[in-house]
Amino acid sequence: MPLSRSEILETIRMLQMEHLDIRTVTLGISLLDCAGGDGPSTAAAVKAKLLRLAGRLVPEADRLGAELGIPIINKRIAVTPVSLLGGTLSADDLHGIGLALDEAAAETGVDFIGGFSALVQKGATPQEERLLEVMPRTLAATSRLCASVNLADTRSGINMDAVAAMGRIIKDIAAATADCSGIGCARLVVFANMPGDNPFMAGAVHGVGEGEAAVNVGISGPGVVRSVVSRRPEADLGALAEEIKRAAFKITRMGELVGRLMAERLDLPFGIVDLSLAPTPTPGDSVAEILEAMGLEFCGAHGSTAALAMLNDAVKKGGAMASSCVGGLSGAFIPVSEDAGMIRAAEEGALSLDKLEAMTSVCSVGLDMIFIPGDTPAETISAIIADEMAIGVINNKTTAVRLVPVPGAVVGDRVEFGGLLGGGPVMSVGKADSTAFIRRGGRIPAPLHALRN
Repeated sequence: MPLSRSEILETIRMLQMEHLDIRTVTLGISLLDCAGGDGPSTAAAVKAKLLRLAGRLVPEADRLGAELGIPIINKRIAVTPVSLLGGTLSADDLHGIGLALDEAAAETGVDFIGGFSALVQKGATPQEERLLEVMPRTLAATSRLCASVNLADTRSGINMDAVAAMGRIIKDIAAATADCSGIGCARLVVFANMPGDNPFMAGAVHGVGEGEAAVNVGISGPGVVRSVVSRRPEADLGALAEEIKRAAFKITRMGELVGRLMAERLDLPFGIVDLSLAPTPTPGDSVAEILEAMGLEFCGAHGSTAALAMLNDAVKKGGAMASSCVGGLSGAFIPVSEDAGMIRAAEEGALSLDKLEAMTSVCSVGLDMIFIPGDTPAETISAIIADEMAIGVINNKTTAVRLVPVPGAVVGDRVEFGGLLGGGPVMSVGKADSTAFIRRGGRIPAPLHALRN
């Protein structure tokens, strides 16, 4: 995959001036061969395998980044959903496996490890129910472990019993980490149509259809795209889409180069490059600022959904032209606390939860990293999740929810997590009661277009 001199020079400018980086190199590892024993032996086997396969991940990524002059910000591990590791493990056994995952993450030096996860879109096994039960305790006892739950997919519909349970579990996690403003909730995401090769946290898992191991790369270039848009104030939206496609093409080529070199160094297969525009709280590294550069006063103004749709589509088209290994989520993220422009728009009152929900119909993920009042009822949280799952199921796309009900906080309070998790205002939620709807339970059937055979 040779690069021309002009591409190299342009990439250098992107790295130096426009916040371009490799957001994450995530090593996916199958744990299926660790199943079959009792809890302690399974936990020991899991930890041993992770140390064996991921022991060189961080030093090799640091070395490669220094050699290429490309920042590799995060190094992460994703594993097979833990709920699949045998059907006889107790809640305490699953908790022990979670602790072993966290210990392996610390010893290998990775930032996060994902896969304390369950797939319950059509129903839950006793093992999956025990995993959900133990999530608050395990996330409170760990610092690098991330959890995810797939609640719905287009083929199965929406498991409303699991949706109802997740509202209560999110409240319990917030209470268990109340001394840190409910930060445990930032390490849990619920999905519709969860991909098995996503390198981004908190939703990274090594899917059951994946091989023994794979190196997946998540790139990020909101600053690059914002610069492209800012340089073309006279361009119509069609011409602007073409410019964004060209930028996404160049970014994706760089990401695949890094991913293949990392895989070669680790002597493992290369998986995918996820070309999502993942923002940070750093000014200039914002998806919201891209939309504002298109002519919106604030992200959240009328027109924001249309602008985001064009952006997301152009990024996907540019990436697909650059690589045949595009996967994961790939598009544009809109995490409120992790995007300086989103934070500003929320503080100005231009961005509401309802508008964010509308925007998730066209973006890569969903309602992400949103602080809500600590006294929000569990049923209201479940109802917000249900709405987002419906968007994913009906539109046959991935959607997700990562909400943080901050204990003791009210609308307008400011919460700070720091780092990539950022901070921001506590946003208001609807006051109308959804309790009776959520308590009906059952399963919302799959839509008619799921019958595609």
